[in-house]
Amino acid sequence: MFQRVIKPTLQRLATQYPVITMTGPRQAGKTTLCQQTFTDHAYVNLEDLSLRNQAISDPKGFLAQYKNGVILDEIQRAPELPSYIQPLVDQNQAPGQFILTGSEQLEVTSTINQSLAGRSAILNLLPLSTIETPLWIQNNNLDEILYTGFYPRILEKKLNPTEALAFYLSTYIERDLRQLIHLKDLQTFERFLKLCAGQIGQLTNFSRLANDCGISQNTVKSWLSLLQASYIIFFVQPHFENFRKRLTKSPKLYFHDVGLAAYLLDINKAEHLKQHPLRGALFENLIVSEFLKNRYNHVKKSNLYFFRDHVGNEVDLILDYGHELVSVEIKSSASFHSEYLSGLNYYQKLAGTKNTRRILIYSGETYSSDAQTSIYSYKNLGGLFSTLNEK
Repeated sequence: MFQRVIKPTLQRLATQYPVITMTGPRQAGKTTLCQQTFTDHAYVNLEDLSLRNQAISDPKGFLAQYKNGVILDEIQRAPELPSYIQPLVDQNQAPGQFILTGSEQLEVTSTINQSLAGRSAILNLLPLSTIETPLWIQNNNLDEILYTGFYPRILEKKLNPTEALAFYLSTYIERDLRQLIHLKDLQTFERFLKLCAGQIGQLTNFSRLANDCGISQNTVKSWLSLLQASYIIFFVQPHFENFRKRLTKSPKLYFHDVGLAAYLLDINKAEHLKQHPLRGALFENLIVSEFLKNRYNHVKKSNLYFFRDHVGNEVDLILDYGHELVSVEIKSSASFHSEYLSGLNYYQKLAGTKNTRRILIYSGETYSSDAQTSIYSYKNLGGLFSTLNEK
């Protein structure tokens, strides 16, 4: 059983808001967390066709059954239901009455914003983080971690990642995507997913994706939006400051779960990663997703960006806190080399005093810090995040 970092915040918000909405990818642990937290609430899974039909055909009667609180799982299956929840919570202001979960970001949040604006706290739960799995991180090598990923069921049940992720992806395409778009050619979409995995950490090349798949750029953008809304991928945007430099405008693409990305790259054993050309990109994906999980686990929006100018000077992450900037470089090497600091040094000269902290994260074991740069192992991000969360 994993202790989720977000749980204390979930408990606090449930004493302040009548509705809690939790979104995130399938199999991230939303249902388990909500059932563990709200043990006195009834539980309804709207994937169940008979229950869903009740909720859709007689929403008032359906909701009237649950006087003492209810968890409504996969709320997007009954999108009209929040409209009937609104008058109930307006009449009874008791906090924590309705706990809603959903795995389709845009559909759920747009429904909540329309019907329950100001009445619901909204949280995002992603797959497990390294902080939530400390023993597993310490007891496995990096290749095993990149190969396995962080879906709770795979770790808890010690499932074969290749098999489990194949089933996961098949279910996602067959059940979720077919309901959202008319997929005529599954093979083309699966090829598209693999190509996306091949672009991890790179500037997203829409025309290349279109040409390699034989589809239009509009279709590429539509499919990427769908993957983003379904919590399969996310984008990190370039950071713009008035540096009088020509900066890139294309975002970078990452997967919420590094194991799924590895699976899409046809990596079916941890040993395949030792010499894999995208091992560094997968390590970067791991770390970038850790920063995003940390923000979401503390109910904060993403503040992740990257820096790159037209001649290739680059910093992997820029954390924008408004009044200050933190620069982060990510290296998959287990050894430190001084040239790893070149991007951080370049950015420091541009940003000046606003760049208040420089961080290097690598796959080594040791930690060191001086007036210029803090160096962290990927295994020990807890201390780093505790200081960043204070900003």
